[in-house]
Amino acid sequence: MTSKGFTHWPVFDGPLTAEMSDRELMGLPAGFQASLDPRLPLSAWRQLSEESARQLASRVETPGTPLPFRLAAARLLALTMDPRLDVLNPPMILIEGGAIEIGLAESAVDQVMRDMQGLGLDRTWIEKEVPRHPVWLNPYAIGKYPVTNLEYRAFLESSGQARLPESWSFGQFPVERANHPVYGLSADDADAYAAWLTESTGRSFRLPTEAEWEFAAAGPQNLEYPWGNTFVPNHANTAEMGLFMTTPVGLLAEGTSPFGCMDMAGNVEEYVSDNYAPYPGGRAIVDDLVTVVGTHRVARGGSFTRFRDLTRNCRRHGKYPREIYVMGFRLAETL
Repeated sequence: MTSKGFTHWPVFDGPLTAEMSDRELMGLPAGFQASLDPRLPLSAWRQLSEESARQLASRVETPGTPLPFRLAAARLLALTMDPRLDVLNPPMILIEGGAIEIGLAESAVDQVMRDMQGLGLDRTWIEKEVPRHPVWLNPYAIGKYPVTNLEYRAFLESSGQARLPESWSFGQFPVERANHPVYGLSADDADAYAAWLTESTGRSFRLPTEAEWEFAAAGPQNLEYPWGNTFVPNHANTAEMGLFMTTPVGLLAEGTSPFGCMDMAGNVEEYVSDNYAPYPGGRAIVDDLVTVVGTHRVARGGSFTRFRDLTRNCRRHGKYPREIYVMGFRLAETL
């Protein structure tokens, strides 16, 4: 069903429940349903195969280029070597920090619930974002992209640690998804990667704090989504797009944040360094994440399995023990 520009746009009549299957939570029927298939004809593949890696990389992140061309270019890069990725020198974006604000004003909760009507949200999930409050940020850098399968493979090979992603079938490296974000990790796995990269480079890598992540996504304008204040389905790889798989990093260039960060909405959820706690002046929310998981790391940004509500820059989420929760991460760096 196509509506409002969405390829996939189901409406949930009631609240989401633990009894619902993952397919139900994704708005899919029990039987087979084909996902969006943005393939190119063979002639176009031949044309792309004659381009250099730099030309292909430029295609991937050029707004306005048709999605099938961008995706094909990224797929060719995955099978060779994507020049945008450098394991020991990942592209980082400098953010000056200073006195900022994060969170959601309590007066805005009603409007968010109206905007997200039909997604089965519990109001308390949005109340986790309350209140909007001041935070001081020291200058920091944050990854332009989430960490990819290729980079995570380098960590496993170098460290010898047995931290295989759940998304790697039978523990085998997915060559065709080398430049896709890695997912199927625990927060400890993400911390271990940052610690390894710190030791390998002599720099100070870590996961971003909630405040650092949110500011990098929302910018000084406090945008609701990384690109603006209205959800646009082709700016983020969410369930609305109907792909139901990861996409190469940087593919949806229209969704870039004000600072130049990519994939901060959709694709995979991203762990930050903070465990969930109420914001100063806010109240603790006891939802399923608390009652089932207990103490848990906050995740941000939404994913290809979930709907647009999780792509809001303020949204606070986390890993629930179900396959539908696809967890990755991006790096921060202390300067």
